[in-house]
Amino acid sequence: MKTSAIFFDLDGTLVDSAAGVALALNTALAEAGLPSFELATVRSWIGDGPDALILRALDASLLRDIDLPTLAARLRQRFDAATLATPSAQGAAFDGISDLVSSLSERYPMAVITNKPTPLARAVLKAAGLSQHFEQVHGADQPEQRKPSPLLIQRAAHQLGVAADAVLLVGDGPADMKAALAAGCRLAWANWGYGPLPSALPAEVWRLTRPADLLARLPAHDLPRIQIH
Repeated sequence: MKTSAIFFDLDGTLVDSAAGVALALNTALAEAGLPSFELATVRSWIGDGPDALILRALDASLLRDIDLPTLAARLRQRFDAATLATPSAQGAAFDGISDLVSSLSERYPMAVITNKPTPLARAVLKAAGLSQHFEQVHGADQPEQRKPSPLLIQRAAHQLGVAADAVLLVGDGPADMKAALAAGCRLAWANWGYGPLPSALPAEVWRLTRPADLLARLPAHDLPRIQIH
């Protein structure tokens, strides 16, 4: 089947945001009097959204006899505030991404599918200079929407008027792979991202070493860009 739309993950796929995520997390932890974490550690936690990120940090802090749900909620508020206060500090587009999405947006409707909440995703995407290339941004604003759930992919496909199995999802983590499988869409693995590379990718998954590889893999005879009115 021809590709009718292309969806991208955000953190680790479009934007190298690990340092910014670490900054927001450590800012929230410091305000609560908790220890910070190294960038490499935080990078390994990215992919499942800020709530999961915060829970991993609290678990690593070995806290005892504390109301963790209440503390996690407070940290989430501070994390969001830190992100929105300085979205430009959340990171820049990976090398080659800006040219890639600029070229693709002339051929395909595109959306961002991320486990980052929508307001934070929009702020980071805009600060990275990429927002003009995407018609939709779908963040996981509710727990049940988080990848590996296919819900956000299915919603974006429906709103763009394309079949889910005609979508190509570009992502860098296991949650992206599982969400693509659940939605029945195809997957391109962004090898420059944060997710651990599976020992064996399914044969039908495109492995991308650099963003330009995606242009080379897409056939010239794919469907022309669908105009959204």
